[in-house]
Amino acid sequence: MPASLPEFAAKPIVAPVPWVPRWRTLLGSVAFTRDPIGRLNNILTEYGDTVGVHLGGIRPGMVTRDPALVQHILQKNHRRYLKSDLTHGLIRYLGRGLLTNEGADWLRQRRLIQPGFHRQRLAGLTRLMQTAAAEWTTELTARTTDGAAIVDTHEAMTRVAFRIVARATFSASLSEAEGERLAAILTEIQAFYVRTIRQPYLRPWFRARGTYRRNDLLSQELRELVRGYIRQRRQHPPATPAEAPDDLLQMLLDTRYEDTGEPMQEEQLLDEVNILLVAGHETSANALSWLFYLLAQNPAVADKVRAEMEAVLAGRTPEFNDLPQLPYSLQVVQEALRLYPPAWILDRVALEDDEFQGQRIPKGTLFSLYLYGVHHHPALWPDAEVFRPERFAPGAVPAPPPYGYLPFGGGPRLCVGSHFALTEIQLVLLETLRYFSVEPAQESPPVLMPLVTLRPQGELLLRFRRL
Repeated sequence: MPASLPEFAAKPIVAPVPWVPRWRTLLGSVAFTRDPIGRLNNILTEYGDTVGVHLGGIRPGMVTRDPALVQHILQKNHRRYLKSDLTHGLIRYLGRGLLTNEGADWLRQRRLIQPGFHRQRLAGLTRLMQTAAAEWTTELTARTTDGAAIVDTHEAMTRVAFRIVARATFSASLSEAEGERLAAILTEIQAFYVRTIRQPYLRPWFRARGTYRRNDLLSQELRELVRGYIRQRRQHPPATPAEAPDDLLQMLLDTRYEDTGEPMQEEQLLDEVNILLVAGHETSANALSWLFYLLAQNPAVADKVRAEMEAVLAGRTPEFNDLPQLPYSLQVVQEALRLYPPAWILDRVALEDDEFQGQRIPKGTLFSLYLYGVHHHPALWPDAEVFRPERFAPGAVPAPPPYGYLPFGGGPRLCVGSHFALTEIQLVLLETLRYFSVEPAQESPPVLMPLVTLRPQGELLLRFRRL
């Protein structure tokens, strides 16, 4: 039977939601760290779609895969909820950019950055995305032996996605060495930060061993790398507006706050560029990796994408305006994002008392919105574990449920770069399938590695065979 509410809770938290016994959470904290998705799936199957848990056996909070509650928190009553300290803790390593900022300051920054992702600018970025995709297939061709190459797909897609976001931001690619170093820094920081959340009782040990200090130094290295590009642009500004690079960095340098007419200070600019660079390549690299893994398991889907390409493009390279004429390829991307959402979980905390469906939510209640669980919910998605792109076709029955599909979050904090990511993923998919088929190249399925984003653990080996 579910345990009663913890004694120190002054008021019920969304009562009568069941609670996992605190002792069970504490004893299972090591297993949870190793396989959080498996553990959460088991808990929600046993207790219901919303359940009380203690993070690391210590901190009380609610985990939910109920789309109505998710919508209530992210959209309908979003002003009463902010990201919690679980996300704010990333400020220490990534800065106070759109991902981590809150309140009026976040809204002010959002209004500055939003134009960088409007349709007109996105159309202009399509060519650089296509160029990066073509470079990837050229490199892949050079690696083929007897017409095929086995590739660590996550490593390759990290490189492709980083090229795209770096060129979109800086009009030039960071070096391969810088890209590899940035990816390594991000992986180490993410793994450490997530462990401090899942096993909070280890924090004194981390301090004693200097692990916090090491990750602070990694964060500083990351910031200084980005700072160098910002200062280089400021020290060598374009002579005329016509000579200004058409990239996100220049847009941010040129933008002025409406209330003061002042530009962003260097530290704020650094925070925003850092978040764009980090989030922009990390999520897309993961999404592309899982997408090609799914296509390797489902070759008939890849064949259908090629047939649509041939019918619409007749062998030519797609332009931005061609993408709406290729709906099936977009459905393939959408379904991959359902099965493997890059942002697999979100956190929110109640700023004041609230209620949902007649149940009280006290101020301070911590919520973990389990998007992976929502996307795999058998009551929302028939045959939820099956890769079926037709779910997203116009008129599909059943239609995707409201707030049952949230690969980029929802509500006012919907990811500002969602259309950028979809365009990028679709173009890389199309360019790859023009020249290659994809096959499995390892016996065991990849292991999920849910850090801040959902990535594969270790190598994701796939065989790309020349058509």
